[in-house]
Amino acid sequence: MNIQPSTNLLYEGKAKKLFATNDPEILWVEYKNSLTAFNGQLKDSLTGKGALTNQISCFLFDQMNKNDIPTHFVEQTGELTHIAKKVEIIPLEVVIRNLTTGSLCKRLGIKEKIRLPRPLLELYYKDDDLGDPFVSDEHALLFGWSNENDLSEVKRMALKINTILGELFDSIGIILVDFKLEFGKTSDGKLVLADEISPDTCRFWDKDTMEKLDKDRFRQDLGDVLGAYQEIFNRLQDAIK
Repeated sequence: MNIQPSTNLLYEGKAKKLFATNDPEILWVEYKNSLTAFNGQLKDSLTGKGALTNQISCFLFDQMNKNDIPTHFVEQTGELTHIAKKVEIIPLEVVIRNLTTGSLCKRLGIKEKIRLPRPLLELYYKDDDLGDPFVSDEHALLFGWSNENDLSEVKRMALKINTILGELFDSIGIILVDFKLEFGKTSDGKLVLADEISPDTCRFWDKDTMEKLDKDRFRQDLGDVLGAYQEIFNRLQDAIK
């Protein structure tokens, strides 16, 4: 595809910049080296992090496309960049939990590292000012953040994604603990997976050592954040050799 970025910056978030292109339905996505946690309260920058995040996300989106999960991803264009279909994001974050950790333990007083008998799917309203609060299906429907058909399909897709990712990471010695997904709609109304899939949005633990290989290394001041992201990237590359 002969897609070229413009200088028209449409959006800049904590981790990415979105630029217009010569195709009105395609966006140019550029990853940043920034690290943020706790809704931006903790900030830092790490050279090389953006390239790893982009490349991991591109690889995993490609895997989703190959497994009949429609996504906004089109193709990788560089270490820091890829192109994606323009979508209207549904204002819900979908979280799938396979083991207990993080906010779930704090919120409910549950011990960490409990393997759940089945995946737990949670919804959060996308609003940084409110801290992305936990919401129910009824909230999503009553306040018009989604409709019944889309919400049902989002949940079906999220659970299928969990199966695909869980099997992939298990094959390279990594536990998929939990992860966040975002969905959107293209201009023709098609529901697709959007945003990113990376150590920024997933929790990954080594199966043998239980070492954390994700952004928790930054959140919890464990050090060697880049090394953890590089380990995820390296193992994914090994998976396709």
